[in-house]
Amino acid sequence: MSEVVDQSLQKIAKGTGIIFIGTIIGMLLAFLGRVLVARSFTQTEYGIYSLALVLLNIFVTISLFGLQDGAARQIGYYRGRNDSLKVKGIIFSSIQIVLIASIISSILLFFASDILSTKIFHDPALTAPLKVLAFAIPFLALTQLFVSIFRGFESVKEKVYFQDILRNVLFPAFLIPVVILGLPFIDAIYAFAASIIITFVAFAFYVLKKIPLSLRDSKSNLLATNPVGKELFFFSIPLLGVYLLNQIMNWTDTLTLGFFKTSKMVGLYNGAAPIAGLIGIILSSVGFIYVPVISQLYSKNQLGEIDRGYKVLTKWILSITLPIFLIVFLFPEAVLSFLFGFRYTEAAFTLQILALGFFIHALMGPNGATLIITGKTRFLMWSTFVVVVTNIILNIALIPIFGIAGAAFATTSALAMKNIFWSVKLYYTFKIHPFTKNYLKPVAASVIPILLIYMLVNHLLSATSFWILPLFLILFLVVYSLSILFTRSFDREDIFMLLTLERRLELDLTVVKNVLKEFIK
Repeated sequence: MSEVVDQSLQKIAKGTGIIFIGTIIGMLLAFLGRVLVARSFTQTEYGIYSLALVLLNIFVTISLFGLQDGAARQIGYYRGRNDSLKVKGIIFSSIQIVLIASIISSILLFFASDILSTKIFHDPALTAPLKVLAFAIPFLALTQLFVSIFRGFESVKEKVYFQDILRNVLFPAFLIPVVILGLPFIDAIYAFAASIIITFVAFAFYVLKKIPLSLRDSKSNLLATNPVGKELFFFSIPLLGVYLLNQIMNWTDTLTLGFFKTSKMVGLYNGAAPIAGLIGIILSSVGFIYVPVISQLYSKNQLGEIDRGYKVLTKWILSITLPIFLIVFLFPEAVLSFLFGFRYTEAAFTLQILALGFFIHALMGPNGATLIITGKTRFLMWSTFVVVVTNIILNIALIPIFGIAGAAFATTSALAMKNIFWSVKLYYTFKIHPFTKNYLKPVAASVIPILLIYMLVNHLLSATSFWILPLFLILFLVVYSLSILFTRSFDREDIFMLLTLERRLELDLTVVKNVLKEFIK
């Protein structure tokens, strides 16, 4: 493996470790906020909360114009070419675009809230939450853009500090007094909006002091950087389509449930959906730092190095994701009961279907991120459009008959279809794919032992006892680790990744490395 790939994997491993830890903390804190809302208010109010967040995210996505990935890719690309002037132009132009678009979106949502609530979702109680959240749109959009700008410089701690931790700490902190004092549901929405606004203010002060590149002379170079702004805009416009379509696909199930069923059904479904989303946490953590790092390789046309790095990272994504998937898929009642309460266990089958979809998504690795890096944004947009149309048709057909299970099946089908499209395009165009001889060997070797352990654990203990989860996880990790060793599924690149993690986490993995060396072909 070349030194270039070594360096790229080292950067990705370091960034992924930070992002993974931050994302875990952020998701736990976000879950705390969701659980507080779910347990403190009615299922109908939790459904309204979920619908309001869906619409907020859609309007924020429109405001970002695809720049959450577009800015990071373009900054990484021009940093690979050592063109600091164009990097400045990208930063300056992206802030202008998002600021203007987010203000317009805020006004639109505020004045459209009555129509959306009464005519589309048939629930007038949704109007007030939408009006409150409309004011938060510019603050949330600019926060996400700032994260993207630092991401382009391969700096990930800003996402952890502000997006993962600060905002998700503030919301429960503001929500707890609402719950203790028995205040009405709308005050929970005010608490959510306040957490967004205060996070932005703190981040804005940080940006002024810590931005990696001086922008003091940006105004004097505005005419010179304007072509870069146009390039950024036209590169990111298809990404806007992709992200907007992805938002529609991600939330079509919730929106369709809200239309055909009740807010209570929406609340049940949104007990299962965020848990299933945990299965994609490793893939999203890798993708965050993957885009700017690999964009630098692409700027130098190093496709062979990109392919090798893709294979190594996808195998690690699969290996780490599999335990999370098995816990959620095999013990859905216990997971739902532990996180949201016994009332949500009727969504167990729905959770299993969604878990399968997100696992399929993780199996193929960062295929969408690689297509962004290689500039195939128009293909991403049109393929996502086909997937979303299919998803909408399936939701409309299945939800009236099967309810939340039908919504889950539609989402899983869409995730599978999307990954087939993207992986085929990546292989057909660049011959990049995740499959190696060691990719699936440990999974295949561990299937029978895992099923035996599951039947034993499930027979001896109650399925709703959440304390079986760590027991099963420990047994699984032992069996899976042995299967990796005896099938000789480790490559020399995996030893390199362990060395990077060892240095980053300040651990002593000498014994582990010595054992692995004995099993490497």
